[in-house]
Amino acid sequence: MADLSLKHIYKVYPNGTKAVNDFNMRISDKEFIVFVGPSGCGKSTVLRMIAGLEPITAGELKIGDVVVNDMEPKDRDIAMVFQNYALYPHMTIYENIAFGLRMKRVPKDEIDRRVKEAAEILGITDYLKRKPKEMSGGQRQRVALGRAIVREPKVMLLDEPLSNLDAKLRTQMRSEIVKLHKKLNTTFIYVTHDQVEAMTMGTRIVVMKSGFIQQIDTPKNLYKYPSNKFVAGFIGTPQMNFFEGTLKKVGDEVVIDFAGSDAKITVPYSMMMKTTPSYLNGDKPVIIGLRAEDISLDEEKVQKSAAKIKVKISHTEELGTETLVYGDIDMNGDGFAETNTRVIIKSGGFKDYTPDEVLEAALDISAVHLFDKDTEESILPRIPEYNYVDCVSRGGKLSFSGVNIAIPPAICLDEGACELLIPPTAITFGGDIPAEVEGCEDISGKVLISLEIGERRMFALSDRKLPEGKTAISIDLKQVAVNMGGEQVISPMPTVNTLNGTFSMVKSKVQRSDGKKQKVRTYYANIAGKQLVMPEEVYLKMFSALSGRKVYNTTFDYEFTPYDFTLAQDGLEGEVQAMLDYGSELFAKVKVGGSILYIKAENEVAGKVFLLPEMAKVSVIEKERGIRIV
Repeated sequence: MADLSLKHIYKVYPNGTKAVNDFNMRISDKEFIVFVGPSGCGKSTVLRMIAGLEPITAGELKIGDVVVNDMEPKDRDIAMVFQNYALYPHMTIYENIAFGLRMKRVPKDEIDRRVKEAAEILGITDYLKRKPKEMSGGQRQRVALGRAIVREPKVMLLDEPLSNLDAKLRTQMRSEIVKLHKKLNTTFIYVTHDQVEAMTMGTRIVVMKSGFIQQIDTPKNLYKYPSNKFVAGFIGTPQMNFFEGTLKKVGDEVVIDFAGSDAKITVPYSMMMKTTPSYLNGDKPVIIGLRAEDISLDEEKVQKSAAKIKVKISHTEELGTETLVYGDIDMNGDGFAETNTRVIIKSGGFKDYTPDEVLEAALDISAVHLFDKDTEESILPRIPEYNYVDCVSRGGKLSFSGVNIAIPPAICLDEGACELLIPPTAITFGGDIPAEVEGCEDISGKVLISLEIGERRMFALSDRKLPEGKTAISIDLKQVAVNMGGEQVISPMPTVNTLNGTFSMVKSKVQRSDGKKQKVRTYYANIAGKQLVMPEEVYLKMFSALSGRKVYNTTFDYEFTPYDFTLAQDGLEGEVQAMLDYGSELFAKVKVGGSILYIKAENEVAGKVFLLPEMAKVSVIEKERGIRIV
């Protein structure tokens, strides 16, 4: 058994088309992962790169602890099931299943054991002597699965294996494959365009669009916490209702105003605490999302609900256990066209509704989703980008809710009212600011800590859950932005230093212990007129991404963190522009060529300095195609 690691995986075709962009994921042993998305999103391409059927343009693919980028498919210890069964019509089912093992010269008794064991698991023991033409589509798919099972692979790859089956058989085979995963206890990676298959089968789902990962999460979290409008609309049947509107904070409440209609609802501000304040001024248009099951026409629910809108009914679709009711919140709309006011409502059982009838509908406000109109990203993220804190700068201190923080010399701030933008990562535990832990939420391996600081609610990220009750925190001010008078006057210190450069190789001869000379090749990153020796693990990835001599004729961005440099007697020559004292840490702002770098320093430095970057920690980006190689 094995886990898989995909780091900065790209697939770029010769014409420049990017089929897969910067795919990053870790798949744990025995997981059932589903790749889902529309046609052309890159999901099958990723699967084929894992299988070795498609070369990787750039990135690192590991199965277990072994890098398999250049490994032949037969050596990767994987098995693949395709949409096409690809059975040999002249062979029996037994012979079809056994064929791959015979090609590998597995002993006959071992072949017999594996084939019969796979047939028993799949329920096709009685059909082993038949030919494929004598079997149904579902049975043939079981044979294709059996052929993969007998290889006893570390990873099972399934590329839309149920697409050729009818709806009833597809439902049955979904259950069979889930049961098979539990029996085999190995890693499954499954590709489909059907979101129902994805939701019912996967332990985690990867939603893709146009070669990019949109979200990786559990089925439940994808449904409840979509990260953008695309995921929200792709997951769930029928598609989520999307309306345009605005948000206006009034006291402790937020008014949601639906554009193109008279519909308005009010929700408590506590629901919107993770939202950027600029969305709550009533001017910025947003997308409002509500699922069909979160809107009800039930009279009892409508009477009890505090959030109601009027809907003009247009038509219905009776599905037996439920009725889909189509309508419009614009009294002049027709409910048929997909407009920003059309609404679909799920109603239980068979219900009769009169076309053009106007009814009140109750909304489940706890299930409202909000997205930026332009970027389509969620503005109600599970992990907020910032904590927004109204603050006062006075006497060298920042004050809010009874908390006073000394302003370090690196931050030059006028006195007066201001707003702090504090990322959750900037809050750490063990400082001298008193706080109260109100709750913890596990989000994709990270823990979001809800804190009460003074009278303010703030959020911090941690690697572990903390007990509710009193604690103490500190705030890393180098990560904090400050707004004053509506403008950002202090920006966070950059966490990435970027240097442009090229790549080269120098041949030389060295004396061996036996007296003979040996040819040696040394590879360099050429940055600001200096040659810096490139580690083998880095330059091998560069050769893999850029074939032939192209690697020597390409411009790269070399990235380092402020902690990846040391001051030395030789190296990149720079001029110190300023020293930044954040209290607990000291940084030098250094100009190297045309770039400004931020370097962790132990002491004050001035004038000319030489910087030596730690090349083993470099990140490399090929500028022409925008590919992150390392």
